[in-house]
Amino acid sequence: MSDPYETTEHHLDRLLRRALNSFDLPDSTVDRLGTALAHSSSLHSSHHSSVLHRETYRHTYLLADGSALTLWELVHSGGRDVHSPRRHELYDDEGDARIAASRLAGSLSDSPAFGDEGMPEAPGDLEMLTVLMSAPPAPLPRTYAPDNSADHARRVLRRAENADRPGEEKARLLRAAFAHHITQIFGRQCHVDGRAAGFTLYEHAFLLLDGSETSLWEVEHTATPDGRHMCEVYEDEHTARAAMESRTRIC
Repeated sequence: MSDPYETTEHHLDRLLRRALNSFDLPDSTVDRLGTALAHSSSLHSSHHSSVLHRETYRHTYLLADGSALTLWELVHSGGRDVHSPRRHELYDDEGDARIAASRLAGSLSDSPAFGDEGMPEAPGDLEMLTVLMSAPPAPLPRTYAPDNSADHARRVLRRAENADRPGEEKARLLRAAFAHHITQIFGRQCHVDGRAAGFTLYEHAFLLLDGSETSLWEVEHTATPDGRHMCEVYEDEHTARAAMESRTRIC
């Protein structure tokens, strides 16, 4: 809820200072926020378990030109059994906030990991890879939403850490995107080399100005030596799934 005694300027300053990823916000968004006249905050969703506490807040601002702008704040920490400091993340796109929340669920899953459901040991590599590479279900009809899609594509490419991510040619093509749709294709929690790791695959589909379609395939995982969350982006689904397979072999 909004604090009636807090000015909008102070509220924004506090929000931006505590967010770990405030530098990811587009400059145009930050510039528009500088004209905010009033604000309202509310709890959008929450999740509380033994390993994860997560809340998503919606902050809406009335700007000087009469328009409204919304920021989505993700606040998370360990649950009852996992002690960790509260962390804040900030997004200007609800889809990005939803993906970030899903990533937390993938890395701190309440559901049993592969091999924990009454099994004495983790499954073998072949079984795990079979699940990772299994064909996805038939997709639902796609509905595109025009929502600053070219900027969304730019942010997806910018957060990719893999050296073989799509290059300038793809980035140039995506500058003509005017609508997009995000689909979670795959999500699993499994054991990799004796450690829990989460894998999530997203398709970011874009509708271009000429009526054509193109996609970015994003793999988010924690199959890193220190369990850190990592984002990789590929041009096609086959390459993305092959990358997930390779991750199970190098950790």
